[in-house]
Amino acid sequence: MRVADQLQLPTDDSTAPARRPRVRQRLRTPLEARQWRRRIAGYALASLSFVLIVNALVGDNGYVATARATQAEQDLADQVRKVQNENLRMRDQIHRLKTDPEELENAARKYLHMSKPGEKVIIIKEVPKPSTTPSAPASPVK
Repeated sequence: MRVADQLQLPTDDSTAPARRPRVRQRLRTPLEARQWRRRIAGYALASLSFVLIVNALVGDNGYVATARATQAEQDLADQVRKVQNENLRMRDQIHRLKTDPEELENAARKYLHMSKPGEKVIIIKEVPKPSTTPSAPASPVK
């Protein structure tokens, strides 16, 4: 920048605002410069720590994702346990049907509606409940 630009010289136009002189920044002492660098390094370290903590909590392999995966694993283990129990129950029922004639007779009566000679089978069907919403009366046809 030229010296003439830094000085306030009178101009022909009196309505133009006067320029402010450029303020020189004072030189820092080595102690102030060291403190400033430490402060900036502290802010950078705090920012980096914050980003890493947030990533550890909600990142792809973070705490929240791990908790969800653990819960999903527990749910699947419960489902497997239920299916295994159902399989055991069915195997037991198959074994009883193969070996116990009374169990076979009960199953035939229940599922196949079979009966012994001379017995009468009565099947009771449920009557559908009437709808609770009132229907509009039919208008007479003229």
